Amino acid sequence: MNTSSLQQSVWVSICGIDDIPRLGSRVVHHQGHAPIAVFRASDDHVFALVDRCPHQGGPLSAGLVHGHAVTCPLHSWTVCLEDGQAQAPDVGCVRKVDVKVEAGRVFLGLPGGS
Repeated sequence: MNTSSLQQSVWVSICGIDDIPRLGSRVVHHQGHAPIAVFRASDDHVFALVDRCPHQGGPLSAGLVHGHAVTCPLHSWTVCLEDGQAQAPDVGCVRKVDVKVEAGRVFLGLPGGS
């Protein structure tokens, strides 16, 4: 049984929306988990994905944000920020992390403590 799926997420404030540049990202480290890349699109939508390209593990946070997608800096795979799916012709997926913005603060839905 995978006990991690039984953990409830808690909303954790990570920064203000203005701390993430438009068409840029910020990396969040959460104890015991892979780094999370938090992206801000030009329309101020905010997305969060595990900071690892599904192709060869490149840091998506160092990629080029365009629309609601990011292009990996290593091999130019493009990943949809909305669902983490690689765009055709490539195939793969990176885990999406719940994110919300309230009153100018960015929150991630992270696994709660024990």
